[in-house]
Amino acid sequence: MTSTLTKPGRLNADRPGLTPAPSPQRRRRNRIDWWAYAMIAPALLGLGALYLWPFLSTFFKSFMNVPVFGQGTFNGLDNYSKLLSDEDFWRALGNSALYTVLVLLGVPVAIVLAALIEQVAKGRTFYRVLLFLPVVTLPVAVGMVWRFILNGDFGILNYLLSLVGIPGEYWVADARFTIYAFAAVGIWMGLGINLIILGAGLQSIPVDLYEASALDGAGRIRQFFSITLPLLSPSVFFVTVLTTISALQMFDLVFVMLGGVNNTAIDGSKTIVYLFYEAAFVQFKQGYGAAIAIVLLIIIMIATAIQFRLQKRWVNYD
Repeated sequence: MTSTLTKPGRLNADRPGLTPAPSPQRRRRNRIDWWAYAMIAPALLGLGALYLWPFLSTFFKSFMNVPVFGQGTFNGLDNYSKLLSDEDFWRALGNSALYTVLVLLGVPVAIVLAALIEQVAKGRTFYRVLLFLPVVTLPVAVGMVWRFILNGDFGILNYLLSLVGIPGEYWVADARFTIYAFAAVGIWMGLGINLIILGAGLQSIPVDLYEASALDGAGRIRQFFSITLPLLSPSVFFVTVLTTISALQMFDLVFVMLGGVNNTAIDGSKTIVYLFYEAAFVQFKQGYGAAIAIVLLIIIMIATAIQFRLQKRWVNYD
């Protein structure tokens, strides 16, 4: 007769109907997995409570007619059909698109400034800190300051223009100029973070390449276009994506610089996010506002996907 015990006190694992005891290594691995789950649980809870649940709630509300009080009623695609036929939406979409294009023009400015700052022997940190100050300043404070600077009656900009004989304009009270004024402030606000990212990219470029090109007779301009820009393209692509997403979400500058509904330029200066704020929190059309938010999300996803598609043609990762 065959013994069912291979060692004293331990059952044979090959005997049918008996489950082998887990090894110490397996028990240790299971314990490590539970510790890993426990460590990432706070982050997962934060993502679920602050991002996933608001997104799902907004998504479902976009298909509903939600009153101020009480339960909402399902209305299908009515909110989206009204949105696509709303002239204010298309005007706001055009304003957001124009603002995004204008702010993206600040990326080449940041590239040139980052390259110039890298050439400075002394005071490099001072210039970076000076240009980074708008990033750490509250957008509301920035908007209030620039609102006074661009004021058509007593603004500093119009005063400086009057010194050289140029008549001033109502930069934040005339719909012909408001988006351009917002874009100028937006470029100024985003310049600091762009310089930090691009400066880090410039420091990663080997100096030997510049020395070798200088021996071949290449000047500063030729080095910039033949060495700096190609090797800096990953950082430029990252800055471009961040700038596009941030520009499409622009709201605080519009809200603060326009100064309320009494501004005559407000109807022609709304962005998509401002339209969402007005629908959801002023007119209390939560379902309609949710539809605007979902459409904005789709627009941002499409813009980002296009950028990632096009980056294969000009971004150099070698």
